[in-house]
Amino acid sequence: MIDVEHRPPRVRRVTTTRARWLAAAGVAVLLVIAGGWIPGIVGTAVAAALPWLGLVLLALLIAALFLARRVVVVILVPALLWVLAMAPALPALPGPTGSESASASGLTVVSQNVRARSGGAAASATELAQSGADVIALVELDGDSLSAAQNALAGQYPHSYTVGTVGVWSRYPLANAEPLTLGLSWKRALRVEVQVPSAPVAVYVMHAASVRPGHQQDRDTMLSGLADQVGSDPADSLIAVGDFNAPSTDPSLTALRAEADWVRPTDGSLGLTWPVAFPLVRIDQVFVRGLDVVTSGTMRAGNSDHLATLTRVR
Repeated sequence: MIDVEHRPPRVRRVTTTRARWLAAAGVAVLLVIAGGWIPGIVGTAVAAALPWLGLVLLALLIAALFLARRVVVVILVPALLWVLAMAPALPALPGPTGSESASASGLTVVSQNVRARSGGAAASATELAQSGADVIALVELDGDSLSAAQNALAGQYPHSYTVGTVGVWSRYPLANAEPLTLGLSWKRALRVEVQVPSAPVAVYVMHAASVRPGHQQDRDTMLSGLADQVGSDPADSLIAVGDFNAPSTDPSLTALRAEADWVRPTDGSLGLTWPVAFPLVRIDQVFVRGLDVVTSGTMRAGNSDHLATLTRVR
C-alpha cells in the first residue's frame, strides 16, 4: 500500500481536493442539523428534512471510506448529531398485549386528514371502520365530506361530535364534548371523553393551521395552546391525534412533548404520513398520557393525500 505522502503530486492534489469537499459537505450538513433546534420556520424545515439527511450522511461516509479516509471522523460528527436529533422520532417495539382481559379493555384510535373537496371522505370513513377502530377522528372536513362521513359511520359508530372541520365518531358513548380554539378565533380542534368500559379516556382531535414561509404563527399558537390544555387536563388517560402540520422533531412540539408522550411507530418505520404517494414527512401525530401503547402505525384509506394513523392503547 502506497502512503499518501509517497504518491505522485497530482494524486495527492486530487485526494486532498476530495477530502476538502467531503469535509465541507460534512460541516454543511452539521450546520443544517443544528438548525433543527431553532424555533420557527428554520426548525420546521430542518425537522421535515431530517430523516433524509441520514441518507446524505451515509453517502458521505461511504464516499469518505473509499476516497478520503482521513475525513471519516469529520463525517462521524454530524452523523452523531443526526442520531441525537432523530432519537425522539425513532420507532419503538410493539408493547405487550397482556392478558385477554387487558386486550379486551384496549382502545383503537384512527385519525386521518381526509382532504377537503377530495370527495373521498366516505371511502376513508368506510375503510377506517374496517380496521376495527373504536374511535375514528377525521379532520379537514367540509360540508359535503362531513355529511358523507356521517352517513358512512352512523351504523357502527352511533356516538359522534363535530365542530368546524374536525369530527370524532365512537363505538362508546361520548361525554363532556367541547370545541377548542387553542388561541385562534375559529375552531379547529375538540375534546371529548370516550366512555370506555374500563375507564374514560379524554380524546383530543386537532387540525393545526398550515405552515408557509413567513406564516406559521397560527400553527405555533395552536400547538402551544394544545400543550397548555393537555397540561391542565385532569383526565387520568388521554390521547391527542390529528394533523399537527409539524414534523415529529419540530421545536414547536417541545411544549407538548413535556406534557404527553409522543407515540412512536411500532411497525419498524418512521410513520411518515404525507404525501401519500411517497411519504416524506410525518405531520399527523399521536400523543398519549396515562396509556400504554400496544401498536402504532399508518394505513392508506380513501383518496386523501395523508396516510391515516392507527394506534392501539390500553
